[in-house]
Amino acid sequence: MESYAGKIQRKLLRKKRVIEAASGREKADLVLKNATYVNVFSNELRTCDIACANGLIVGLGQYDGEVEYDMTGKIVCPGFVDAHIHLESSLVTPREFAKATLVHGTTTVITDPHEITNVMGTDGIDYMFQATEGLPIDVRFMLPSCVPATPMDESGANLDYRAIDSFYDYPRVQGLAEMMNAYGVTHNDAEVVAKIVAAQAHHKKIDGHAPGLSGKDLDTYIAAGVYSDHECSDIEDALAKLRRGQFIMIREGTAARNLEALAPLLTPQYAERCMFCTDDKHPNDLLEKGHIDYICREAINKYGVDPIIAVKAAGHHAARYFLLNNRGAIAPGYLADFAIIDNFKDFNVQMVFKKGKLYWDGTTLLDFPAPEIETYLDERAHDTFHVGTLTPDDFKDTRPRGVIGMIPGEIVTTDNGYSDRVDLEKDILKIAVIERHKNTHHIGLGYIQGYGLKAGAVATSISHDSHNIIVVGTNEDDMAFAANQIVQQHGGIVVVENGEIRGNVVLEIAGIMSDCPLTEMNEKLEGAKAAAFRLGVKEGIDPFMTLSFMALPVIPTLRITTRGIIDVVTQQYI
Repeated sequence: MESYAGKIQRKLLRKKRVIEAASGREKADLVLKNATYVNVFSNELRTCDIACANGLIVGLGQYDGEVEYDMTGKIVCPGFVDAHIHLESSLVTPREFAKATLVHGTTTVITDPHEITNVMGTDGIDYMFQATEGLPIDVRFMLPSCVPATPMDESGANLDYRAIDSFYDYPRVQGLAEMMNAYGVTHNDAEVVAKIVAAQAHHKKIDGHAPGLSGKDLDTYIAAGVYSDHECSDIEDALAKLRRGQFIMIREGTAARNLEALAPLLTPQYAERCMFCTDDKHPNDLLEKGHIDYICREAINKYGVDPIIAVKAAGHHAARYFLLNNRGAIAPGYLADFAIIDNFKDFNVQMVFKKGKLYWDGTTLLDFPAPEIETYLDERAHDTFHVGTLTPDDFKDTRPRGVIGMIPGEIVTTDNGYSDRVDLEKDILKIAVIERHKNTHHIGLGYIQGYGLKAGAVATSISHDSHNIIVVGTNEDDMAFAANQIVQQHGGIVVVENGEIRGNVVLEIAGIMSDCPLTEMNEKLEGAKAAAFRLGVKEGIDPFMTLSFMALPVIPTLRITTRGIIDVVTQQYI
């Protein structure tokens, strides 16, 4: 282990190098010549050389470097930051995610690993820490606050504040992730409040998750210590929270897209409290649209947002909020993280530097090794299904059950009354959630309207946040077949018709990720989607991601868990 004196000496040498390069007495490691860059402090474009040494920006002016790149005709932006994402939503390993997002200018992400934590408990947190170690994107963590999401759900673990407390000492932990149990906060639930108090004791941030919360409930939620929200889907909700001091994360992901509704916030009056995030991002979105760069492009071109404001929301504001004070700006002392674009209109990322190292030159991505994961965690992640064989009788029920109403393009739902049968003419299908972590034999049954399926069944082990098996179908035989296939292959997505598999995606890591290239995952996923659409799923609905949110009992109005249909507002089963 390095001694304290040795550490100081090493840091002293690095500091001397920075000072010599900044003064011009020594050549910089890297110089971006003739760089027109976004100055997030003066809200303007400036042009000069940008000098870097030891991974830091050391000067803005005229410099010589060991390596130089001419930036004429380009715009240099600070590396982009995703303020809130679940890496598991990409369905691939963090390394594959890093490959996909680095080429789009993302150099930092703030992740909440609650997907894998709901499956593996604290082992899931350790797994993600190891799987992100040493990647060229900086992965920072917010610790899962609600595992399970509410006491009404059944996950693979039940974590109180003591279970996560030691993780606050990890160097890449920024705080407590989205506090989804708003009801627990506003009604002074001891365990929920203890998690907030513990995070504050460690001087960490606390993110929110409170769609539609208003009045005294909202005041209570914020007074308890929750200072951000990414669940705003209308401007009134966002303004109410912003006016009370919350930071607003403008989300534009795969399942939820709120940029159009919240773009009016991106003005000088409000923008300083806003930042971009994706929350959940599927492979096709990453490959076809991009990441944070896509949100910037849409904001500028579709909604007339000032490009400087868009770039600041893409990194600077998130860095400030999360107290990552060495990134999100182009200035001396900041990390040499750059996303270099052609122009503000097209917003094509042409080069990406991380800590002064070129990783993307517009055509080739510099390869980097996969992080090492200890054997115990790897084996644990590949053995997460504990459920017996299912039969059609498990899904048969003649009692009236609640009907979840789906809304295209949204993950909020409506209360569509009751039904006691499948009715294809009215687009009413049977839906079920099967507990798969502890072999409890719990199966929640209900109905769903608006999905569109005309034959067969669709099942997936991605069902937020507990990731039990969720299946929707026109008949019990196909529902049982699809669910059993999920168990047999240790996770994934299955589309079934008449007892035959029409589409299949294997997710062997905790039932929510796969160790395959993103392009391969996308091909499999698109093939399964095509099969689902052929069976009638409506074009305005993502067949799998939207379905996966039907089991999340914290977003209004109706959801389904392993115990049946639940009214999220009252937290009562119906």
